[in-house]
Order: sequence, then structure tokens, then C-alpha cells
Amino acid sequence: MSDELATILRLVAEGTLTPEEAAPIIDALRSSTAGRPAPARPSAPPPPAAPRGVASGSSARHIRIRVNERGRQVVNLRIPIGLADAAVRMVPGISPNHGEQIRTAIASGEIGPIVDIEDEDGSGVLISME
Repeated sequence: MSDELATILRLVAEGTLTPEEAAPIIDALRSSTAGRPAPARPSAPPPPAAPRGVASGSSARHIRIRVNERGRQVVNLRIPIGLADAAVRMVPGISPNHGEQIRTAIASGEIGPIVDIEDEDGSGVLISME
């Protein structure tokens, strides 16, 4: 991963940039590394098309990541679908199996939990599509 992409994702994590502000920057970085000009983005992107078998309007637009430590919430992130793949690659500790589950859920667009792990002490991770 490029240093520029890591910097943008860090700024989002710190709250300096919103995910919506970061998305066009990441698009520009990706296309500049591929040697192509950045695609024009409309100011208000239309909602993604609903996948086959999913009613229109029920397609997920965000991934929610919640982490609890001994019953106390320590992380609560809402990431636009467009940034989800980069986030999955950057988050340490996500197993290849869970990464593949997340990518499959993104492709399906269905709303609901993807990964839900909880220990007896109340520590755990919930990753869901919203």
C-alpha cells in the first residue's frame, strides 16, 4: 500500500477527513498509480444498484465495525462501501477467511451482520453491512 493511501486512511481514522471526503482522493491516487486520469465523480453519487434478489433500497452502502473490550465499546466505525476493501487490507488481525467473508458481503450488497465474535468477558467484534 502506498504511503499516500495510508496517510489518507489515517486522517479518516483520526477524524480529520470524513470517509466521503476521502473517497475522491483515494480514487485519484488509485488512478494516478495506474497512469490514468481520475474519473469524474458527481457531487452526489447515485445509490448503488441493488444486486439480484435484493429489493431496491435495501442495498448496503456502509460497513460498520464495532469492537468491545470487556463490555465497553472502544471502536465504532462506519465506512463507505467504496473504502471497505482498502480498510479490510489495512486492519491488522483480520484473517484471510474473515477478509473473504467481508468481500463476499460487499459483493452481495445485503444488509446485516458479516462477522460477529464475542468472548465470555464481553470483548468482541461485530462487522455488519448497513
